[in-house]
Amino acid sequence: MASASTATNIYRTIWRWHFYAGLFVMPFIVILALSGTLYLFKPQIERWEERDFRSPAGVATVLPHQQLEAAMAAYPGAQFLGYRLPERPGDSALIQLSQPAGAGPVEVFVGPEGKVAGSLMPEDRIMALVLRVHSELLAGTPGNRLVELAASWVILMILSGLYLWWPRGGGAAGVVWPRLGRGSRVFWRDLHAVTGFWISGLALILLLTGLPWTEVWGGAFKAARQEFGWVKGASTWQITHAAPDASADPHAGHGMVDEKNMGPANFAPQAFDAMVARARAEGLAFPAIVTPPGAPGRFGQPGEPVWTIRSDALNVPLQQTIRFDSPATQELSRERFADEHVVDRVVGYGIAWHQGQLFGPLNQLIGVLTALGLVTMAVSGFVMWRRRKPAGRLGAPPAAQTGSPLIMVLLIFCALLLPLVAASVLLIWFADKLLLPRIPKAAEWLGVRP
Repeated sequence: MASASTATNIYRTIWRWHFYAGLFVMPFIVILALSGTLYLFKPQIERWEERDFRSPAGVATVLPHQQLEAAMAAYPGAQFLGYRLPERPGDSALIQLSQPAGAGPVEVFVGPEGKVAGSLMPEDRIMALVLRVHSELLAGTPGNRLVELAASWVILMILSGLYLWWPRGGGAAGVVWPRLGRGSRVFWRDLHAVTGFWISGLALILLLTGLPWTEVWGGAFKAARQEFGWVKGASTWQITHAAPDASADPHAGHGMVDEKNMGPANFAPQAFDAMVARARAEGLAFPAIVTPPGAPGRFGQPGEPVWTIRSDALNVPLQQTIRFDSPATQELSRERFADEHVVDRVVGYGIAWHQGQLFGPLNQLIGVLTALGLVTMAVSGFVMWRRRKPAGRLGAPPAAQTGSPLIMVLLIFCALLLPLVAASVLLIWFADKLLLPRIPKAAEWLGVRP
């Protein structure tokens, strides 16, 4: 009898945490799932965005330095940052420039015939807006913290949901497949449970692979990476909003070149043409970028006095960076994904999966199905709540009669792994013990008091 009572208390406690977490994260799930779905198709959307920057087949071609001269002539006083090789024949080259007087960077598209086909501001691109929504809710650092907090609670919500809906002698109906023809209440309950059962593993992978980008969890992970010596060359990932980590790149910060002197006159045209030809010969995955001496690195590190050709492929295992001396005659170093520390490689595979690029369209399809499953869970959970919510109350599940040490241990363990969960649990405890007793009506509405 005692064990049954303990099991009931544990179930009720987990149900209440699942309920409160679900109400908090529902809107975030919808926003992150929809924006993440769009970002899965970044290559296709950006190619559509650049659809007008193509030249007719068979047009005469000029040398890369002549394309650069055309871009610089269109933006007098600008500084040359990088040259992205065309993905396909007829595509324009993308030349990255930094405009004078703090006007910001611009991407200039120059056709193979040497004429400027158009330009785009990087911050105005579709994917730049989608990324700002997905990573920071258009609210900067506070929004990024809120996204990390919501993602952390979604992890706990999924784990608690698996416990709640796991078969307990009642068979797989309502857990593995829905029970049809048993009324709307059972329909919504089964839609929520069955969807969660099938996508929970994929959703957890999606959430966990996004954590290295976050400021709090990602910052702690990066500190542990340094502390335990999990460093071998430059990492392929960067924390959102964090300052560039020069310690992750042995080349960063050495021999910096003053940006005001950067431009075509800072190197010989033949050297630039040779670097573009070498980049083509390497067959680097798109986008392949040639960076001149002194230009900032991929994550904004101070420039190096060397030429760099690199692949910034979204499929992280395909990324590669090759450095050459300033005369562009001798290779200095080559950094491949396979040369990184095993921890960075695991993170890299996770990032590629998160972005839907690890194994092409199938990865994108799985990402879309996972996002749709998360939205379905959020919508069905909201409908279930509204249908059972009593007037004048939040409608929280009944509280357990006694506390459970096991639940506290599990909650503390999860909080240690997810720092923002720990902070929010302390805030909830503070409100429950000190604030709500002074506001009995609020406590009654929240269902905190029996």
